[in-house]
Amino acid sequence: MKAEILSVGTELLLGDILNTNVQYIAKELAVLGIDVYYQTVVGDNNERLKGAYKLALERADIVITTGGLGPTKDDLTKEIATQFFNKKLVLHEKSLEEINKFFMAINRPISENNKKQAYFPEGCIILKNNNGTAPGCIIEDNNKIAILLPGPPKEMIPMFNEEVTPYLKKYTKCTLVSKVLRITGIGESNVDSLVGHIIDREKNPTVAPYAKDNEVILRLTAKAEKEEEAYNLIKPVEEEIRSILGDINIYAVGEKTIEDVVSEMLIKKLMSIATAESCTGGLLSGRLINYPGISKVFLEGAVTYSNEAKVKRLGVKEETLRNYGAVSRECAAEMAEGIARAAGTNIGISTTGIAGPDGGTAEKPVGLVYVGIYINGKVKTLKLNLTGNRQKVRDRAVAIVLDSLRRELLSL
Repeated sequence: MKAEILSVGTELLLGDILNTNVQYIAKELAVLGIDVYYQTVVGDNNERLKGAYKLALERADIVITTGGLGPTKDDLTKEIATQFFNKKLVLHEKSLEEINKFFMAINRPISENNKKQAYFPEGCIILKNNNGTAPGCIIEDNNKIAILLPGPPKEMIPMFNEEVTPYLKKYTKCTLVSKVLRITGIGESNVDSLVGHIIDREKNPTVAPYAKDNEVILRLTAKAEKEEEAYNLIKPVEEEIRSILGDINIYAVGEKTIEDVVSEMLIKKLMSIATAESCTGGLLSGRLINYPGISKVFLEGAVTYSNEAKVKRLGVKEETLRNYGAVSRECAAEMAEGIARAAGTNIGISTTGIAGPDGGTAEKPVGLVYVGIYINGKVKTLKLNLTGNRQKVRDRAVAIVLDSLRRELLSL
């Protein structure tokens, strides 16, 4: 079967909201073995929405819409679908009851506008919304299917999982299984040169590379009648890729982040850590704190932006700052050791650099960052020459620090 995803909302066209719904739905449909050939965004306009429905259902068997199920006048998705399929809107008493319960729970009266959310095209399948006031629905007509879902991801995702996936499974004859290999430390072009022949060769499973922020992803996707068969197709291809790239560069499988991996390693090895940041301004500690349970090993994060703070808080020598400057290998080393000693940790990490856009010189250009990694009495430093705007330099520095720490922990 072929599907089209139709995202409804002027705010999407204007870029006011990031359309994460379409990404989620596309991935879920791929797992079900349903092809998505088109993704469309249309504003809150009667005629344009009618045209979008017409075009989508001419070229697809299923159209899945998100948005436009709210209580206001510009929420038109359900009303236009009702007109398109030449049906009538009828009150669904059970939905009205659930909407009433929602407003009673928050001690607010239900408005007439909210009551319109309980009206649906006659004969449709109602999709219960356990996380909001806008139920969805499924319209079946002349071998075409329209699935109408709410726009907020916190409502759309549970509805898709709980209601839509079971419904769609009866239309699929095969299953698609994907496995994601997350790669860091080598760039997209290097990955392509090393495993490009596998990407070109394989048809089932397919191997698709994606460049993301500071990492490369290889998505291996296999199609088979059963999930186990699909994973068996992926296994030898994954082993071949690992033999080329090396496990040290493939840092995780699935949705794990680099901070997840590093945090788990720190906890498993019982290695306590503290950070001293200058140019990254707390981004590194923030990434580590993303991981629940990191408090077992992460003791302290200091943003020592000024020279005075580096001296007073970390014990960086004034002589070091005079002779080499704050952006130097020597300063980074003393910062890393200083924070570890002050916090009493096994590991101390430091960053100091010039994020830009100003402040660079010929000797120390914008993008120059020094990193210090102190582990149990030994300190190493890294010199980074990064490009991009201020935020990209800082983000890239943190990504490299996390990967460098991961590699150091692997060697312990």
